[in-house]
Amino acid sequence: MGRSVLKHVRVRDYLRSLVTHELAVGDTIPSERALCERFGVSRMTVRQAVDALVVEGLLAREQGRGTFVAPGKVDLEVRLASFGEEMARRGMTPSSEVLSAEVVEATPDIADALDILPGEMTFYLHRVRFADGEPMAIEQSWLPCRLVPGLFDGDVPQSVYGELRRRGLEPDWGEDVVAATEVHAADAELLRVPVGRAVLRLSRRTFAGETACVYSRSVYRADRYVLWVPLRAPRRALTPRSGNPSEAQALPPAQEQGDGTPADPAMSGVAT
Repeated sequence: MGRSVLKHVRVRDYLRSLVTHELAVGDTIPSERALCERFGVSRMTVRQAVDALVVEGLLAREQGRGTFVAPGKVDLEVRLASFGEEMARRGMTPSSEVLSAEVVEATPDIADALDILPGEMTFYLHRVRFADGEPMAIEQSWLPCRLVPGLFDGDVPQSVYGELRRRGLEPDWGEDVVAATEVHAADAELLRVPVGRAVLRLSRRTFAGETACVYSRSVYRADRYVLWVPLRAPRRALTPRSGNPSEAQALPPAQEQGDGTPADPAMSGVAT
């Protein structure tokens, strides 16, 4: 068993060195047969080494294409910033393709997220977000018309947060809910990934003070993002504002346990 593990590690380290020093993103790795002959190992050992690097995110597999060097992942930090601000911070060039920009009535779920009445008019913006020309995410946003009148009168704003600030609404806090799912056909085509590929779905409520100003739903390519969440020592516990996991508020200290957790674990939530 020890020798088998050693062989697997040798193949894995060789491939990692190739990826780091010789191959470029999108280049295919040597064939299983070539690796078997080079190291005198079985196909099972080679597959074990390759699988380890696929899990690490260094390699990727696609049917009909084989195994190749994967693009590097961008850390999706849980912070209140626009897509453009995040990409620019990483030295990447952001751009967008607007799929739809229209005025629509708020459905009950959208109204609930924005703290408005169902049927109230909202600006709806549907975009594909790119970084260095590569599709990274699909984003749908809703904003109450009464907060940002005339939002679509001219060109669609490049940055929703920037437009809010220009109008005196400073997005200063928000709430995120993140789930890992598989991408369906329509989104897969926009993101240029196979149907069924893993994606991160993020729902966000953005506030300016106590005013809910934006509700957004985004689909991020999981092969290009890793979720990064900074942690601090516990302060005040958080619990949903109205029973919805996406709506959280701080409990007063009297309602916390001695270790800082909520008195009712079933009501705990996450806010950013």
